[in-house]
Amino acid sequence: MRRQALLAGLCAITLATASGCAGGTDSGDGAAQAPATLRYAAVGAPAATTADPHGRVGNESDYLRFSMLYDVLTVIDEQGTVQPGLAEAWEPEGDDLTHWHITLRQDAVFSDGAPVTADDVLFSLRRIQGKGAENNGRLSMFDLESSTVAGEHELELVTLQPYAEVGAALASLTFVVPEGSDDITEPAAGSGPFVLETADDTTAVLTRNDQWWGPGGGVERLEITAMPDAAARASAVASGQADVAGSVAPATAEQYAESDEVEVVTRPGGVSYPLVMDTTAEPFDDPEVREAVKIALDRDALVETVFLGYGQTGADVISASEPFAPDVDPVVRDVERARELLEEAGHGDGVSLTLHATNSYPGMEETAVLVSQQLAEAGIDVEVEVGPPDTYWTEVWNVESFYINSLGGNGFVDFARMALLPDGPINETGWDDEEWTADFHTALATADEDERYSLLGDLQRRIAEEGGYVVWGAGDGIDLTASGVTGLPTGPGFHRLRIEEVEVSG
Repeated sequence: MRRQALLAGLCAITLATASGCAGGTDSGDGAAQAPATLRYAAVGAPAATTADPHGRVGNESDYLRFSMLYDVLTVIDEQGTVQPGLAEAWEPEGDDLTHWHITLRQDAVFSDGAPVTADDVLFSLRRIQGKGAENNGRLSMFDLESSTVAGEHELELVTLQPYAEVGAALASLTFVVPEGSDDITEPAAGSGPFVLETADDTTAVLTRNDQWWGPGGGVERLEITAMPDAAARASAVASGQADVAGSVAPATAEQYAESDEVEVVTRPGGVSYPLVMDTTAEPFDDPEVREAVKIALDRDALVETVFLGYGQTGADVISASEPFAPDVDPVVRDVERARELLEEAGHGDGVSLTLHATNSYPGMEETAVLVSQQLAEAGIDVEVEVGPPDTYWTEVWNVESFYINSLGGNGFVDFARMALLPDGPINETGWDDEEWTADFHTALATADEDERYSLLGDLQRRIAEEGGYVVWGAGDGIDLTASGVTGLPTGPGFHRLRIEEVEVSG
C-alpha cells in the first residue's frame, strides 16, 4: 500500500507539471479561453516507450498515441463490424479471394501537407510486414511483393491464400506513414486526427489536426501519459491531475461508483485473463490433464473475486463476442472428475506446476492466486511466480508452459492466424491440428458470409474443447473519467483507442 501511494503521488506530480488544467478557462479579465485539453493516463511503462508504430509495441499508451497520429485503412466499430478508414472500399477481383482492389480516399494529407497516396500505403504495409518478427507477424497473410499500386489512390493487394476477411486484416494497426520513412526513431508525419507537439518517454502532447478528413468535435489538445500502476492512474483522475484513467481495477470502480466527481465507464467483455497451457510440454501434452485443469476451476468464484462481478463466466471460447461465436454449454466444476482424469493420465499422486503471472493489468495476480487454490483441491499443486511487468512480456509470455495472458485486442480470425496455426508467430499453446488448420483455410476461402461464419464458429468450439486456453471468464474493461468527459469509446479491442471525438467540459 505504501508503494502504491508513493507511485500515485509521483505520477500526479508528473501530470501536474506536464499538463496544466483541463478544459477552457477564463481569467475574468477578458483573456482568451484556453483550448480544451484531454489528459489521458494510459497503461504503459515509460522505459518501453517507442516511436515506431510498426515494430514491437509494448505500451497501450503508445498504441493510443499512434491511433491519434496515424490513419489506418479500416476500423472496427462498437459492434465489431469493419468500417472504412483511409480505405473507402475493398473488393475481391475474381472468385478465388486472392486479389483485392483497394480504393483509398482522396482527401487525406500528412501533417507536412503532402497528400497520402497509394505509394505511401503500400510502403507502410510492406514495412509492417517486414517487421513481422517484432509485431507478431502482422499482415503475414499478404503477398506484398506481388501487390502493386494501381493509381494514385488505388492498390491491388494479393493474399498468399484465399482470404475473405481482408477488410478486418487491414483494421486498427495499419498505421500509414510517408513513403521513405525507413528508420522511425523519431515520429513520422501522420495523417490522423492529431499532430505531435512534444513528447518524451512519459508524456506526449498532441494538438488537433485541422486538415484531418474525419469528423469534427473532440478536444483541441491531447496529453497521453504512460503510467504502469493502475492505482496511480486512478489517483490521478481522483485528484484532478488527469481526465481519463485507462484500465483500472474493479475495486477502484466500486470505490468511485457513487462519486459525483469521478465516473466509471465500463467496456463489456473487454478483459480476459486466460490460462495458457503449452500442449507440446508435459503434462499439458496430455488432453486429459488439460481437461482436468479446465473442470477443476470454480469460474463463478473467479469472476466474482477477480472482476467483483463486473463480467461473466467463460466456457473457453476465444473471442466470444464475435457474431459467429458458438453457443456452448457452461463448464461445470467437477473436482472428483478432475482427479479421475489425472489418475487416468498417470498422475494419481497429483501434479506439481508453476503458474506465471504479473500485475500489468488489474486482477492478473489475483487470478493466479485463486487458480492455485482451486486446482489444489483436485490434486494439482501450483506454485505462483509473479514477474515484473517490464520483463513479463519478453521473458514469460510465449516462453513458459503455464502462465496467464491478457487478451482482448484481436478478433478470432486474426488471433487464430497468429496463435493457432502451426507456423503462427505466437503459437503459445503449440496447437498443431492438421484437420483444424485445413478447416480454417477453408473458412477463409468461403465467400458466403453465413457459411463462413458457421465454419469459424465450429473452429472456436473445437479450440474451446481441445485446445490449451482456459478462458474462464471475461471481465468488463473499466476506465475512470472526470465528470466533464463525454464520448469515451466502449467498443471491443482497439476501438476504445479511437478517442478523437471525446470531449471535455467544465
